[in-house]
Formats: sequence, structure tokens, C-alpha cells
Amino acid sequence: MMTYSMSPKVKQRLAQPQRLLIDGQWSLASDGRVSEVFNPSSGEVIATAAKASASDTERAVAAARRSFDAGNWARLTPAQRGKILWRIGDLLEQYGDEMAELEMLDAGKPFSGTRHGEIPFAADCFRYYAGWCTKIEGATKQLSTVPDQDFHIYTRREPIGVAALIVPWNGPLVQAAWKIAPALAAGCSCVVKPATQTPLSTVCLAELMLEAGVPAGVINILLGSGSSIGQLLAEHPSVDKVSFTGSTEVGKRIIDAAKGNLKKVSLELGGKSPMIIYEDANLDEAIDGAARAIFSHAGQVCVAGSRLYVHESIYERVVQGVADIASRMTVGPATEPGFDMGPLISKGHLNSVFQKVEAGRAEGARVAAGGQLINKSGGYFMQPTVLADTDHSMSVVNEEIFGPVLVVMPFKTMEEVVAMANDSQYGLAASIWTQDISKAHKTAAAIKAGILWINCHAIPDMAVPFGGYKQSGWGRENGYEALLQYTELKSVIAKL
Repeated sequence: MMTYSMSPKVKQRLAQPQRLLIDGQWSLASDGRVSEVFNPSSGEVIATAAKASASDTERAVAAARRSFDAGNWARLTPAQRGKILWRIGDLLEQYGDEMAELEMLDAGKPFSGTRHGEIPFAADCFRYYAGWCTKIEGATKQLSTVPDQDFHIYTRREPIGVAALIVPWNGPLVQAAWKIAPALAAGCSCVVKPATQTPLSTVCLAELMLEAGVPAGVINILLGSGSSIGQLLAEHPSVDKVSFTGSTEVGKRIIDAAKGNLKKVSLELGGKSPMIIYEDANLDEAIDGAARAIFSHAGQVCVAGSRLYVHESIYERVVQGVADIASRMTVGPATEPGFDMGPLISKGHLNSVFQKVEAGRAEGARVAAGGQLINKSGGYFMQPTVLADTDHSMSVVNEEIFGPVLVVMPFKTMEEVVAMANDSQYGLAASIWTQDISKAHKTAAAIKAGILWINCHAIPDMAVPFGGYKQSGWGRENGYEALLQYTELKSVIAKL
């Protein structure tokens, strides 16, 4: 097995505290406080990060407000903004090795998958919205209520203003891109707060954005805890928009904090996404797909397929198939190649996931695979886990675990499985596995979720809107629909 050796560039970067970016200037926190950044593959401290204070937050919001009101970004031509966004995409690929290494170190993502998957995807996100810069348009309207008079009526799409963008730890780079790119394409100024656990790639991304030509004050980076800095941003009267990705519980607190000035809020929250395998599915593909859907990134994926419903005629075969895959998977540090699954993000999260599995075991779930912690290299590892014979009375079926834990249940009919799939407070995603095209689309229409896949799971694309029903959130990421959430719609009526 290879032993990871940190590259000189990353070693130099991590030797100094990760800094705040406010009005184009990098600085430590005003009170000098820092937080530790851990490598989940080893449990070791790999860096420190400035811990923004309330006064730092005030300065960052003020800088964003000034830059927006002065038009430092919004008044550039759409083509100029588009060229800068495209340049950010180019720089992401140019510095892709360094960025992938940073994601590996604090987010526990394997280098190869990140370098060849998430880095190009983040770059394409900026290029996708670069194209939209020149296509933000209003419409002309016809007045229908006033006779014998002429009017010229039109609508305008205008940038919403200062956007606070709060990014989660499970996808630090990609989800930052999902928020920053449409906000900048719309003409907003931004204050970005990455998760405390994973600040490294966001700081690097901000450096690339400045290099690409984003003006000072248009992009500001605050490092620190969500309970303090995130709360201040959500409450701040000079912030016009909050975009948050995280838990449903915290999303509700964001809503409460935002009501002071009734700022616009978009939320991508919790999920307990169902997968449905019908009796006529290609079972080899469905079993492999179900395993990938839950064990990718140790289940720490918003759309992880964590509830599996299987037709009773193939139930035991599917349970055994997924359990066999889980049992064969190798688990180890993201810093070493060859492992099928890496660590969970933190010791606290690891213990939380394990406790939920123990609760499921106590409630009567059958452990078909896994269920135990793994003591390896000081990191935060757990076996890929399959819990069979579960039902909707169990906490493991109803609560988001956000780890490598799959719960499996049998069903008899389409009507029954649709009711079971919809019996959740969440409605983020789902997948349907069948070779019957009619059954597939009827089921898709009946499932209450924001994104559905047929015979696949978690296939992303920048053009496809992503978000949830019910307590999985408000609004959408990606696509033109995400861009609109960073704009205000103005109607103009002129009597001629």
C-alpha cells in the first residue's frame, strides 16, 4: 500500500491558518481565534482556520453591500461577467490536483474520484452559468383590463442583492460552486461560509476567483461555526438572500432568523431517499446501483438511497446481493488508493451513526451486513451496513442517518410501495428500478420528491434542477431555476 505524502504546495498552504477574505483582503479573525481542521482519515489536526467574529461578519456584509450598491460587479456587461466565470472554471481545472488534495484531506474524499469527477463538475458549473449571464431576460406583457388606452408593459430580472451562501461539509467544493456561480451570474455580491470541518477548498476557490477577475467585495469568505456566523448572516438586515444546505433542523432556524427583513431563503435540507426495485428489474444492475447509492462517500450524500423497497418475490435475493457487496467492500483512509469506502467526517458523527444502528438493532432490525465500527489509523470508519426486515415504526427508517446504513423493506404492489415511499417527512430524491416503462413513469409521477431517477441513482447535471419536497427544502439548485432565485422580478407599466 502506498503511503500518502503531502504535496509541497498543500503543505505550505496548511502551515499557516486559513484566512478570511473581506473586501479583497485576506486576514485572520479580528480577535485572533482559530479552530482546528481535522483529517477524518487519521483523526489528526492538519490545519487551523480563522474563526470569524461578529465584527468580521459585519465587515464582510458591509463590503458585499458596498460592492453591490456601487455596481462593481452587476454593472459589468453580461459578457464580461460570463468571461470571468468561464475563467474560474479554467482555473479550477488548472489547479485541480491541489484542489482535489484539499478535498481529500478535510472532507475524506478519495483523490482520484475528486480529481476526475468533482473538480471537472465544479468547473462545468461555472461555465454553465457563464452562458446564462447573457440570457437573463424579461418579457413583454399585454394589459387586458383597461379599454381604449395604449400601454407598454414589460418585466425585468434584476440581481437580488447581497447573498449569504452557507455550504455543507459533505460536498465543500461542488456545493460552493452550485451557489456561487448562479449568484454571480445574476449579478449578486456574496458572503460565503463553508462548514467548519471543511474550509480548505473554499479558501482556495476564493483565491482562484480573485485571480479570474472577480472584483474586491463581490466575494467574501467567512470561516467559523454555523451557530454563530451562519445565524448572524441569516439575521443581518443588509443580507437580501440566504442559500443554505444542511439539516432540516438548522434550516428551520435559518427561516426564523431571516424573518426580520423577510429576506429570500432557499434551502436544500435533509433526505431519506427511497429506492424501489420491482420484480421485473435487471437485478444485477439494481443490486449494484442500490449499493452504490448508499455507500458512496460513506452515505454522506444528500440524495443517498437510504431506504430500499424490494418486491416480495425478489426480496431475499436483493438483501443478500447488497449485503454481499457490503461485506466485500474495503474501508480505509481516503489518502490511500484502493479502498471502496472512506471515513465519516468526524468522531462525533461516527458515534451518532453507530448509535442509530444500535437503536435499529434494538427495535428488531436484522443486521444483514456490517453494523460495527472499524478501528483503523485513528480515523472515523464504519462498516457498510445493511439492516433488513425493517418497518416504518423504526427510527432507522424515519430518521436521516447520513452514513453508510441501508434499511430494506418488502412490498407487494405499486400502490403499497408508493404509500411507503411517501410516508416520510422528507422528499428530496428517489429512484425506481424496472424494465416496464409504464410502471416507471406512473411511479415517478406518484412519488413526492424533487428529483427521480429510473434505473440509475444520483446522476447529476447542471441543467437539471435539484431540490426537495416537504421538509427537504425550499427552492432549487442548478439549472435556470437556480439562477432565478438570485433575482427579483420587476414589472413596468408605461402609459403611451
